[in-house]
Amino acid sequence: MSNLSRFGLSTLNDVISVSNSSKKSRSLVGIAGIVALATLISKVFGLIREQVVAAAFGIGPVVNAYAYAYVIPGFLFILLGGINGPFHSALISVLAKRDKSEAAPLVETVTTLVSIILLVVTVLLVILAAPCIDLLAPGLDKISRDIAVQQLQIMAPLALLSGLIGIGFGTLNASDQYWLPGISPLFSSITVIIGIGAIAWQLGEQVNAPQYLQFGGMILAVTTLMGAILQWLAQLGAQTSAGMGKLRLRFDWRIPGVSDVMKVMIPATLSSGMLQINTYTALFFASFIPNAAASMRYANFVVLTPLGIISNMILVPLFPVFSRLAAPENWIELKVRIRQGLLLTALTMIPLTAIFIALAFPIVQVVYERGAFNLAASKEVVPVMMAYGLGMFFYLARDVLVRVFYALGDGETPFKVSIINIFLNGVLDFLFYKPFGTPGLVFATIIVNVTSMLAFVWILHRRLRGLPLVEWGVILLALTGIGIISGSVSWWFSWLWEKSLGHGNLILQLLELSLASLVCMGVFVLLALPLRLPELNILVSRIRGKLAR
Repeated sequence: MSNLSRFGLSTLNDVISVSNSSKKSRSLVGIAGIVALATLISKVFGLIREQVVAAAFGIGPVVNAYAYAYVIPGFLFILLGGINGPFHSALISVLAKRDKSEAAPLVETVTTLVSIILLVVTVLLVILAAPCIDLLAPGLDKISRDIAVQQLQIMAPLALLSGLIGIGFGTLNASDQYWLPGISPLFSSITVIIGIGAIAWQLGEQVNAPQYLQFGGMILAVTTLMGAILQWLAQLGAQTSAGMGKLRLRFDWRIPGVSDVMKVMIPATLSSGMLQINTYTALFFASFIPNAAASMRYANFVVLTPLGIISNMILVPLFPVFSRLAAPENWIELKVRIRQGLLLTALTMIPLTAIFIALAFPIVQVVYERGAFNLAASKEVVPVMMAYGLGMFFYLARDVLVRVFYALGDGETPFKVSIINIFLNGVLDFLFYKPFGTPGLVFATIIVNVTSMLAFVWILHRRLRGLPLVEWGVILLALTGIGIISGSVSWWFSWLWEKSLGHGNLILQLLELSLASLVCMGVFVLLALPLRLPELNILVSRIRGKLAR
């Protein structure tokens, strides 16, 4: 093992300081545990929400319409309002270096500026809803288009709420609060579950009758908006109690730190926006493929559930550390932390990729196949989910590297790379959507993420005066091979189970899926142990600690 590796992994449980305070913060592992638990709870409710929507509407017009109506508000919500989004990252990178007493005026000023801009965007979305849908989905049928226009007008305020929630995430994490930001998205899921569950209970199978489609679409949009409002209000109360700013207008743009926040926030927003544009370029071409948007939505959610949990575990505690190691004299440790981020990503994402590819069909059946979501719908979603699973590592590894650039105060480089990839993604979508159908659109996105990741690695290699790329590359290739073997064993176990016991009911499907997944993870860990990776030891010891409690 290299000296760099030995040095780095002894620091994983080090205590990090918050701003200039002498108070000790939680360890990285402790923070990761809090974030993981909170995110897990939110994701469980999110999964139930998707199951309710799938059971009520299947892959019909309401969900297809919602996929497009949510494009712009959802784009802003993911871009600005998510944990690890540019607003969150910009505020963390600045507040982590300042005294807490400076936080409230800074946050209030940034909130005022952002709110004014996003309020204008909200009004424009309401007025221009129809042209926006026509631009995003020219191949959409009339029924789905009409539903989508109504849904977009209802959800337009998500534009404003996205900025407020993103600022809340950043300020709460900067004040060493991780539980509420992680768990707050469940408010949105709960409102959708209650709203859709109520109309499905009242109307039954008639919920998909032509006369009720518009009503069902409206309820889906209204509950989405109400959930976002509840999420913001919960964060606002905690933010005020922590002394990190109240809901007030403040126009003092000369407050120290405002320019620093905007210096990171603007290019970071543009860069992340370019990435999201790649996703919605795929939706543009998906409008010409029947049920493609709904299939992508369902498949993407299943993959993003564990990906979201693990990404928060890795990125949330590591990003403040990246920021504190930005000075050249700290680059040795910064390189160690980059290795930790990449290898922890590989150790979690590669076995999950193996599971999603080997067990795609039983996963979709267990999660979605009930009510209006039938066997035919499962057959459409399965190949799309397998394609999404293939890109998990590249998606998260790219995010780890982007956070390093943000920590270095450089939002321009990710932005420039993203601009190039927009054109690459558009070309690949055009080339792939006809011969490969919906999975082809996902393959295009994967290639874009691979290109971004490689570009970021090479630029950091030059900027940080060398990275041990050969060492890292050999480890990643070995883990990839182990992933292929573990996935193959898992698939064989699943095949043998179905041949011997069948999978005719939910209990058998759950047992098959659970045992086959455990087989995959077990084989992966056993084969990875000879590599003697300290990151693997950290993961294993952490899991043992949780199970022992």
